[in-house]
Amino acid sequence: MPVNPWTLFWASFFTVLSTVAGLNPQGEALIAWKSTLKGSLKALSNWDPTDDTPCEWFGLTCNFNKEVVELNLKYMDLLGHVPSNFSSLVSLKKLVLSGTNLSGSIPEEIGILPELVYLDLSDNALTGEIPGETCHLPMLEQLLLNKNRLEGSIPAAIGNLTSLMSLIIYDNQLSGPIPGSIGSLKRLEVIRAGGNKNLAGSIPQEIGSCTNLIMLGLAETSISGFLPPSLGLLQKLETIAVYTTLLSGQIPPELGACTSLENIYLYENSLTGSIPTNLGNLRSLQNLLLWQNNLVGTIPPELGNCHQLLVIDISMNSLTGSIPETFGSLVSLQELQLSVNQISGKIPAKLGNCTALTHIELDNNQITGTIPSEFGNLPNLTLLYLWQNSLEGNIPPSLSACHKLEAIDMSQNTLTGPIPKGIFELQKLNKLLLLSNNLSGNIPPEIGNCSSLIRFRASSNMLTGPVPSEIGRLKNINFLDLGSNRLTGIIPIEIAGCQNLTFLDLHSNSLSGQLPGNLNQLATLQLLDVSENFVEGTLNPSLGSLSSLTKLILRMNRLSGSIPTQLGSCSRLQLLDLSSNGLDGQIPASLGKIPALEIALNLSRNKLSGEIPSAFTALDKLGVLDLSYNQLSGDLRYLAELQNLVVLNVSHNQFLGHVPDTSFFSKLPLSVLAGNPELCFSGNECSADKGGATKHGKSARVAMVVLLCTACVLLLAALYIILGGKMRERGAHNSDLDSVGDVELGPPWEVTVYQKLDLSIVDVTKCLTAVNVIGCGRSGIVYRANIPSGLVIAVKRFRTSEKCSASTFSSEITTLAHIRHRNIVRLLGWAANQKTKLLFYDYMPNGSYGYFAPEYACMVKITEKSDVYSYGVVLLEIITGKKPVDPSFPDGQHVIQWVRDHLKSKKNPVDIIDQKLQGNPDTQIQEMLQGLGIALLCTSNRAEDRPTMKDVVALLKEIRHEQTTVSESHKTASKSSKISEVPSNSSTSVIPAQLLVQGAPPAAVVLEDDAPSAASREERQTSCSGGAAPPGKVVHPAGITRRCNEQSNTIAENMCSAPPPDRCYASRFVWLEQKKSETRQDHR
Repeated sequence: MPVNPWTLFWASFFTVLSTVAGLNPQGEALIAWKSTLKGSLKALSNWDPTDDTPCEWFGLTCNFNKEVVELNLKYMDLLGHVPSNFSSLVSLKKLVLSGTNLSGSIPEEIGILPELVYLDLSDNALTGEIPGETCHLPMLEQLLLNKNRLEGSIPAAIGNLTSLMSLIIYDNQLSGPIPGSIGSLKRLEVIRAGGNKNLAGSIPQEIGSCTNLIMLGLAETSISGFLPPSLGLLQKLETIAVYTTLLSGQIPPELGACTSLENIYLYENSLTGSIPTNLGNLRSLQNLLLWQNNLVGTIPPELGNCHQLLVIDISMNSLTGSIPETFGSLVSLQELQLSVNQISGKIPAKLGNCTALTHIELDNNQITGTIPSEFGNLPNLTLLYLWQNSLEGNIPPSLSACHKLEAIDMSQNTLTGPIPKGIFELQKLNKLLLLSNNLSGNIPPEIGNCSSLIRFRASSNMLTGPVPSEIGRLKNINFLDLGSNRLTGIIPIEIAGCQNLTFLDLHSNSLSGQLPGNLNQLATLQLLDVSENFVEGTLNPSLGSLSSLTKLILRMNRLSGSIPTQLGSCSRLQLLDLSSNGLDGQIPASLGKIPALEIALNLSRNKLSGEIPSAFTALDKLGVLDLSYNQLSGDLRYLAELQNLVVLNVSHNQFLGHVPDTSFFSKLPLSVLAGNPELCFSGNECSADKGGATKHGKSARVAMVVLLCTACVLLLAALYIILGGKMRERGAHNSDLDSVGDVELGPPWEVTVYQKLDLSIVDVTKCLTAVNVIGCGRSGIVYRANIPSGLVIAVKRFRTSEKCSASTFSSEITTLAHIRHRNIVRLLGWAANQKTKLLFYDYMPNGSYGYFAPEYACMVKITEKSDVYSYGVVLLEIITGKKPVDPSFPDGQHVIQWVRDHLKSKKNPVDIIDQKLQGNPDTQIQEMLQGLGIALLCTSNRAEDRPTMKDVVALLKEIRHEQTTVSESHKTASKSSKISEVPSNSSTSVIPAQLLVQGAPPAAVVLEDDAPSAASREERQTSCSGGAAPPGKVVHPAGITRRCNEQSNTIAENMCSAPPPDRCYASRFVWLEQKKSETRQDHR
């Protein structure tokens, strides 16, 4: 058939034309977008504008018509915006630009891609709202916008995306409710919207219509209200992850109908009621995490029917009853965590059938009975925590068959009998903690076989016999605590073989003999406490080579001879206590050259003689100096320069001459100078001044003193009569603040000021009126006082009706007088008469910036928990050395978010601590980390999750390491009850950092009270549930946090995947932050 020549002509013409035309419009649009990018574009080097089509370009896929159907670029530094010119790319089915450093907003034009099935813009820096136009994509199945900075609400028209299968929008800044229209998404399988802290409202009932839903992730949001019963309609649901939110109410029993459920993550909420029994119908359930809620009732035995269970964590609730016997049938169970509840009864012996168990955590309960010997049948067991219960009987020797055991903690029970020698054959055991039991017998010599042991703590037991020499074979041990036992014999020289030992505590035993002469081989030793023993002989000069030593405590022994000058070479020594021995000779001048000596130097109750060395003038950081009960002579002039001195006692010596004329010495109580007959105050004549005085002159001076005292008494009595009536009259007008009988503002007053203040007590009392009230607390009222001299101060008047007023008053003076910090209000002084006690503070009119709690910022709602929040911010400032909104924080972050982000990113928690403090000993670092945990508790977003101030004080008191201070609170209750007294001749360490870990609250809490020191044992053992007290319960976590006191964590423990073996309330919080960060990518 002949071909029309015109047909051939036009065919040839269009062929030439297409060749000349070059790149098609789709390619041009992509080249135009590439030209706006400012990142590293090496991967796009083959995007050649001379090509006809972009089909061969990197990251692009075309269909058979050479139309672009996929643009897929992942994790490269494009540095630009999402393309907006989609008019020529309407054929796109898949658009993936994840992790490409894109910013700006999502363009509205994306809504014109009718074929789009897959949209992934995750892991960028996109801002703005999710455009409503995205809801006009009828074919869209996968929408991934997670890990951006998107704001606004989820579009209400989201229900139009009827093809949608995955909605992944976690880790943004979205707010508002979840639209009810989500129930229209019948094909939806995955919802992951966690990490949007402002996503609020309740889970819509309509979600029950999403019958194909497999994953529901709304963790770390502000979702509130009840879990809807309609969740029971989701027969395909495998994972529900709504943890760390504001959920309340009961766990709906309907959840038991979701027979496909494998994972239930509902921890860190405010769920109440009991655990539904029909959860036992979930035969596919693998992980049940309900910790830190307000759950009550018993643990349902029906859970024993969930034979696929791997992890049960119901810790930190208020559960009662016993551990179900049915748990013995959970042969796949790996972790059983029931800590911090009120569980009673015995540990089921049938748990020995759960041979897959790796973690058993039953601590902080009321469990009785014995430890089942069947635990020896658990070959995979690595962690066994049973501390703080009422367990009795022996430690079962069968535990030696658990060859994978790494950590055992049975402290604070009433266990008896010996320590089984087979335990020390466990070659992976690194922590054995047996504190505060009634264990007896010898320490087995087999301890030397446990080469993996890092921490062995068995203090406060009844162990007898010697310290075994085999202990020297423990090359890895760094923490050895055998204090408060009945050990005898000598300290073996083999102990020097513990080359990594940093903490050695043998206090309060009956050890004798001399200190080993080779202790200098312990190069890493930081604390050595052998106090209250019968150690004798002289101090070996080789102790001076312990370059890492920070605390040396040898008090109450039988040491003799002189103090070696070589001790001055311990350049890191912060505390030296050699008191109550038989040391003689002079005080070495070298002690004055120890640069780190800042906590305490206690040489009291020895036989030291000679003068105070002139080198002591260099101890300008020293807080406590006790030289009492010696035979020292000379004057005190070299102590006048010790600016940081807080406690001084030089009583009962042979000092003479004038007491230094300084503000510090003028305020010292006479008791700390007593027993030095030749010592006199400035302004008085000393016998040495004139070479002696006549008997007549002495009598005249005595008579003059008597006359002056009599005149003063008469004058004060007259003033009392004149002013007393006026004060009582004024008190009648202020009866709305306190009862008339309580207000006594007349003389005589005892006044002490720590600064040069131009004020009189009369001027101060005139200001104690209702109009000047600026705050009220349980212990008293705070007034603003305008002094005629122009000075403005804050005055706290304690309620005289409070029984604990005296101790609280003394405690605040003891604490605040010794603290100097830019974020802590300064105590200027105090005054007291027979009935009224006053504290004087700096007045700070606006010190609030950065300290407001979220509920105040949102609803102008202030409660006592708002004060706790503010206190937490101050505590974070002290620990981190940062301001609330520090210039070093990215994107104007607050210090709270900066700390949380640091923990979530799996960085070393120690890096959070102020760099100036990071060189401190490990034990102090652990205390700071525990303080960090308390600060994070105080700054919880929800007020109900914060502890009360009383609990905070208890937490702070309980995290201190009594072994690392000279505090004797771990010795006897009678000693600890005196903690609130004003020290006069105490040698207790008192510096700001120590005050923090010794439990004294920083002065920012002017309106709050310390926890009563006489808290009942029942209160102290009441369990707590994450800072939120269950109805009718008294939360007093001291019993919990005592672990911080007795079992300090190592840095590594805060970073491991399992809870810290030395778990305490504060450090658990740090661990929980880490634990959540490990699960967030899977479950949010």
